[in-house]
Amino acid sequence: LQSSFPNLQYLSLAHCRKFTDKGLLYLGSGKGCHKLICLDLSGCIQVSVDGFRNIANGCSGIQDLLINKMPTLTDRCIQALVEKCQQIMSVVFLDSPHLSDATFKALAECKLVKVSIEGNNQITDLSFKLMSKCCPYIRHIHMADCQKITDAGLKMISPLKHILILNVADCVRISDGGVRPFVQGSSGAKLRELNLTNCIHVTDASVTEIAQRCHELTYLNLCHCENVTDAGIEALGNMSSLISIDISGTSISDTGLRALGHHGKIKELSISECKNISDTGIQEFCKGTKSLEYCHVSYCPQLTDEAVKAMAFHCHTLISVNIAGCPKMSDTCIQYLAAACHYLHFLDVSGCIHLTDKALKYLWKGCKQLQILKMLYCRNITKQAVLKYTAQVEKQEHNDADPPSWLGYDRDGNI
Repeated sequence: LQSSFPNLQYLSLAHCRKFTDKGLLYLGSGKGCHKLICLDLSGCIQVSVDGFRNIANGCSGIQDLLINKMPTLTDRCIQALVEKCQQIMSVVFLDSPHLSDATFKALAECKLVKVSIEGNNQITDLSFKLMSKCCPYIRHIHMADCQKITDAGLKMISPLKHILILNVADCVRISDGGVRPFVQGSSGAKLRELNLTNCIHVTDASVTEIAQRCHELTYLNLCHCENVTDAGIEALGNMSSLISIDISGTSISDTGLRALGHHGKIKELSISECKNISDTGIQEFCKGTKSLEYCHVSYCPQLTDEAVKAMAFHCHTLISVNIAGCPKMSDTCIQYLAAACHYLHFLDVSGCIHLTDKALKYLWKGCKQLQILKMLYCRNITKQAVLKYTAQVEKQEHNDADPPSWLGYDRDGNI
């Protein structure tokens, strides 16, 4: 690399375990790779502080840094790098549990526009405070499953003016006390994507604020926000910008779903584990949403063929459908899909215990573009039919085992 590729800009050594710190020394010696701007060291657990220092000495122009699945990554590694690499704009550190606020103190010297960290119990609101002071142009903040992040952290970044993406999924201490001030802040009107998955203390008050202020929001994830009800979801029905929403595991009913389909522009809908939604709600939503491409209604055991009939009849552009864990579905619902949804790429019917070989025949005839088909716990679909009718499918999963107890119903569909 050092002798033959002096103009190299992108280098991925992800999960390469046989080079050492000494190997990284070569990047900076001789002609070197001095023009490197993007480096991926994901999974390279053998690299120590010395290795990062070697990178810094030879590749001071790095802008994008990707280091995922590296439990050995420490603050000292980042500090050694940032001493000379102060042009870093984007950092991604997923599954690096030992990083702390000291990493962000070091990165404060850089002009960060993107930060992604996931699965970390060391980082606190102080990192958000540092971002607010030192990263005025940051656009993308992904701090998922960081247990020490609280409402105070969201308040601290509320004055930032350019945030387009905020992901605080699984930050379980966040509530309305943080979400509302952030949305009311300088980036609220510009925000494009917001992920609040498992932020169980968030309520309709936040959702209503989002609906009123986030006029550019296209993606919203409220999965398992159990205190969000129809009242909040109805407010979202007036958001013409929204095209993707996940409200799985909430207490939404047909009333909220009907309101959500009001403007008709939603392309992606996830309502898995929503026990209060019926076929009627799906029918009302689909009537007004002709451009739906992605519809996941898994683990809604109350739904029947009529729900899928509505999807197929009104939403011909469906690409991905998930009805796993819906024991009332029969071959008829697959017949509806196959007759109308010819662009279908993904289908999960796992746990649809009444489906038979007929369902596969319908798909084989009507869904020529199907790439992924999942049929776990489908005891009435035979292995012979799977071999016969899914030969053109890129990936299929099938077994004829009885549904496991966690699905909530027995082999006959009794709940």
